[in-house]
Amino acid sequence: MSHRIFIVDDHPISRMGLAQLLRLEQDIEVCGEAGSAREALDRIGESKPDLALIDITLPDKSGLELIKDIAAMYPKVLTLVLSMHDEQLYAERVLRAGGRGYIMKEAAPEHLSRAIRRVLAGDIYVSDAMSMRLLKLFTGKGPERTPASPLERLSDREMEVFQLIGHGKASREIAEQLCISIRTIDAHRAHIKEKLGLKDATELVRYAVRWVETGTM
Repeated sequence: MSHRIFIVDDHPISRMGLAQLLRLEQDIEVCGEAGSAREALDRIGESKPDLALIDITLPDKSGLELIKDIAAMYPKVLTLVLSMHDEQLYAERVLRAGGRGYIMKEAAPEHLSRAIRRVLAGDIYVSDAMSMRLLKLFTGKGPERTPASPLERLSDREMEVFQLIGHGKASREIAEQLCISIRTIDAHRAHIKEKLGLKDATELVRYAVRWVETGTM
């Protein structure tokens, strides 16, 4: 029996490459694709996948929020994140949101198929290093960790606003998209600048765009 996989990534070439890679697996069927969170929610209902493979940076909503939406609307659909962004920044957030694993795009192709199969089998997939980090965090037996990146200081909502800034969205657009007030968005922007040590709005936009495009600040 084939496992049905749905791909969510805003880059058409990335989606094509992933689909071609997954179709090499005899027991995996790519049943649909989407380039945005909104499109994904519409099409997942039609295609009924077993698992959605999701990128974190989407043009209309954070992958974290999409994971939460899928869990609420389609609770039988498992979610696995495939992203260029550092696992240390996002893996814990993904698991808290209801995702079942995290794998970076730089991983070898065989790691992706292994991650998919492990999640479909009911397990969690993260790297060995991340697994040990989470275990120490859960048991409280590891040393108190310092953030690997200033972005770890941001809340999930602040990360979502930061991502949308990186996609070129103005405060009014972000407010409308997230259904919150412009004043709240401005407060988030101020908190983000403070936590990241950025001087002004121009620097915030520059860093956000770089992060969305390259995965680094």
